[in-house]
Amino acid sequence: MIAENVMITGANGDVIECYYARPLGAGPYPGVVVIHHLPGWDEWTFEVVRKLAHNGYAAISPHLYHRWNTMGSYDDAAARGRAEGGMSDANVMGDVQGCMDYLRTQVYANGKVGAIGFCSGGRHVALGAAMLDGLDAGVDCWGGGVIPTERFPLSAQRPVAPIDLTEQVGAPILGIFGNDDTMPTPEQVDEHEEALKRFGKSYEFHRYDGAGHAFFCWDRPAYRQEQAMDAWTKVFAFYARYLSTADVPEGVAVS
Repeated sequence: MIAENVMITGANGDVIECYYARPLGAGPYPGVVVIHHLPGWDEWTFEVVRKLAHNGYAAISPHLYHRWNTMGSYDDAAARGRAEGGMSDANVMGDVQGCMDYLRTQVYANGKVGAIGFCSGGRHVALGAAMLDGLDAGVDCWGGGVIPTERFPLSAQRPVAPIDLTEQVGAPILGIFGNDDTMPTPEQVDEHEEALKRFGKSYEFHRYDGAGHAFFCWDRPAYRQEQAMDAWTKVFAFYARYLSTADVPEGVAVS
C-alpha cells in the first residue's frame, strides 16, 4: 500500500489536510472515509486508515480540527477546537463530502464510497447517512449524541439531532455498540434502532457485552480484543455487501 498526507477541498472551499492510504495496483477499489473521534486526528485513526487499505479499500480521514491547526501539534489543534465548542456539523459534512468526491475522482476507484466513524464520528455517520450526497454505506461505531442529552445537547455547532433526520436516511447503516457504554447508553441505542425500524431503513446493529466506549482502540484500557475482532469482521462483511461492484452469486455469503 501507499500512505500519505494529502490536501483536499472541504467545506466552504477550505483546503484541509487528510491522511490517505490505498492498495498499490490498478484496482478498482471501493473508498471509505474515516471520521475521527472527538479526541482528535491521532495515530490510532491513521492505523484504521491503513487497516482499511490493507483490506482492499482506498481510505481517507479528514483532519476535522484542521481549521485550528495554525501552530503546534494535532493535539493542540484538537484542544483549541474543543474549547471553542467543537467541530460544526456543517463543516464536518462538507469535509466528508469533499473526501467522498476526492475518492471518486481517483482512476482506481470503483465508484462506491462508504464511511466509518467513531465516537462523535459515529454520530457524524448517522447524520451523513441522511445528509450526504452519494454515501453508499455507513458504519456508526458507538456514536454518542445521535439523541440529544444533557451531556450532549443541541447547540449552534450541532443544530439538528441525527435521530430527527431518520426518515431522510438513504444509506444502509451498520451500528457497533458496547453494552457497558454510557454515551450512547443501551437505551439510546434501542431508541435509535426503533426509529430506523419505524421508517423502514436498511440497518443492522451489533451490541457487545463486556465492552464499553472505544473498545476498538487498542491504545486504551477500553480495548476488548475478542469483541473488537468480531466487530471488524462484521464491518468488512457489511462493506463487501454494499461497496463491492463484483457480482456475488445468490446464496453466497460475503466476508
